[in-house]
Amino acid sequence: MTETQAPAFDRRMLEALVCPLTQTVLEYDAQAQELVSRAASLAFPIRNGIPVMLVDEARELD
Repeated sequence: MTETQAPAFDRRMLEALVCPLTQTVLEYDAQAQELVSRAASLAFPIRNGIPVMLVDEARELD
């Protein structure tokens, strides 16, 4: 791995992670590097391979 390449998100984490707001399952959007909660209409960012599961950091979905 080079310095410019971020660590990959471990998809096995999806089995353990749920939306902090609704407690529902999340979808992984590899292109946007986000975990998406359809129930809450939020997308949680993944930074350096680590999901940021804070509602304040999430992006609202259209």
